[in-house]
Amino acid sequence: MKSKFFSYITVFLSLALVTTSCVDNEDLTQLDPNNDSVDNFWKTDEDALQGVNAAYGSLLTDGTYMRSTPLLLDAKADDSRTNSPWASMYNVGHFNSNVADAAIYGWAYETYYQGIYRANQVLTNVPGIEFEDEALKNRIIGQAYFLRGLYFFHAVNMFKNVPLPTDLAVYYPQKTQEEGWAQVIADFKAAAELLPNSYVGISGLDAGQKGRATKGAALGYLGKAYLFTKDFTNAKTTFKQVIDLGVYSLVTNYRDNFTTANENNSESLFEVQFSRDAGGVDLGWGGAPASGWGKTSARAITYAPRAFGWTDVQPTWALFNEFHDEKTKTGELDPRLDATIFYNKPGGMQLYGKDFATFYASSPADLNDLFCRKYQNSDGQFADEYDWRSGINERLLRYADILLMYAECLNETGDTQGAYTYIQMVRDRVNLPDLATAKPGMSQAQMREQIGHERFLEFPLEGHRFDDIRRWGWLQDPTKLAWLKARDAEFNSYTAGREYFPIPQLEMDNNPGTIQNDSY
Repeated sequence: MKSKFFSYITVFLSLALVTTSCVDNEDLTQLDPNNDSVDNFWKTDEDALQGVNAAYGSLLTDGTYMRSTPLLLDAKADDSRTNSPWASMYNVGHFNSNVADAAIYGWAYETYYQGIYRANQVLTNVPGIEFEDEALKNRIIGQAYFLRGLYFFHAVNMFKNVPLPTDLAVYYPQKTQEEGWAQVIADFKAAAELLPNSYVGISGLDAGQKGRATKGAALGYLGKAYLFTKDFTNAKTTFKQVIDLGVYSLVTNYRDNFTTANENNSESLFEVQFSRDAGGVDLGWGGAPASGWGKTSARAITYAPRAFGWTDVQPTWALFNEFHDEKTKTGELDPRLDATIFYNKPGGMQLYGKDFATFYASSPADLNDLFCRKYQNSDGQFADEYDWRSGINERLLRYADILLMYAECLNETGDTQGAYTYIQMVRDRVNLPDLATAKPGMSQAQMREQIGHERFLEFPLEGHRFDDIRRWGWLQDPTKLAWLKARDAEFNSYTAGREYFPIPQLEMDNNPGTIQNDSY
C-alpha cells in the first residue's frame, strides 16, 4: 500500500528570484526556455495530487525525518545523550550549536521552508483547477494546509521568530513567535475542515492510500499548538474531538509503534512513510530530488548500538533508572524499558541476532552501557544498520500522546480527578497499577509532576521530551533546572535562550532585518 504513496513529483517551477522592493514579483520570474513544465503543469487533478505529494516529499530528506529533525528534537532532552565525534551533532545535545556552522539545524530550517514553498504552490494553484471530483480537490487542499502547518510548527517551535510565507511572493519578513503559532493554528484548522477521517472507503486518485494526512492528524496537531501556547481550554476541546472520532485506539504491543510491523496502525495519527522497496537506493540528502533517491531513513544507523551503527545518540541513565520506579501489577519491570533500551539484561537480550552480553563481553564499557532500541531494525532480519537504509516509518503523533495531552488539559482546567482516567488508559497497556489507587487525590501540582513522569516513560526518544521541558518552563525554574542537570550533565551547558536554535546565517544574510535569537 505504501508504494502507491511514493509518486513524488521531481520537476517543479524553475524560478530565479532576487530580493528587492523596487520591482514587481512578476518581473522576477524567469522561465527556463528548455523546460515547458511551468506552462503545462497545474492543469489536472493528477497534477494537483503530484503537487501535494511533492510537499510530502520534504518530510523524507536529511533536513527533516531522514535524520536531522529527530536529532534536533531528541538530543537536548534528559532522555538522551550524545558523544558524537561530529561536532555539529555533539553541539546540538550540548546547547552549543554554532552560528558559523549551520549543519543539521540549518538543513532542517531550509527543508521546512522547501516544504512550505511546495505546500504554497498547491494552495495557490489547485483552487483554479477544474475537478470532476470536488471532494478530491478538498482533500488535496486540506493536505497542503496540514503539511504547511506541520512545517511551520517545527520552524516556530525550534527557531522561535521566523518568516511565515503563505503565498509565492519574494520577500517574507521575520514574524513574532505569537504570530507564528497563530498561523500554525489557522493552517491546522483549515486542514481539519477539509480532510477525511480515513482514505478507506472513498473514491478518487487517493483512494485507500495510507499515510496521507487525515482529520484526526490535523485536530491532533491543532490541539498541540493550543497546548504549546497554554490555551488549555481550546486544547481540551480539540483533543476530545480526536477521541470522539472513534477512529483511534492503542495497539496491544507497545513496540509495534517503532518497527516495520504494524505500520499505520490504529494508534497512529500521522507518520512519515519510509520504505526500502520504493525508489532507488541513494539517500535523499536534500536539494532538488534525484531519480536515484530511495525513500529510506538514516535514523537507525545514527542511533544504532555500538558496532551496529554510529551510536551518535544513546539513552540516559536517568531514563533507565526511572523505568525501575514502578513495577507492573505482576511485579515485573515496565515492558516499555525493553522496547526502548538495549542493555545487559539479566537473563539475556538479543540485538541483530546476537546476545548482548556475549557480543559486548570483550568491551566492558559497552557491556555496561545503554543503547537505543526504538526505530532499530534489530530483530534479526538485518546484521546491522550500515547500509543506511531503514524502512521504518517515523511515528510523529500517536493516540497515546492525545490521551496524555488531554489528561494534562483536564488537570490544567481544574478537573484533576478526570485526568486519572486518560492516564490509566496508557498505563493499562503496560499493566501498571491503577493510579487512582496508588496515588489517590493528587493536587493539581502533584498531577503535573505525575504527567511529566508518565510522558517521560511513554515517549522517550520520540522527539517529545525537550518540547515538554521547554513548554513547562522548567529551564526558567532554578529548582527544575538543577534537577535536570543532576539527571543529565549536558544541561550544564545550557544558557538562557539556547532552548531555541540559531537562525541560520544564510537566512540572516538573505533576509535583511532578521534578528538573531538570544544568546547567539
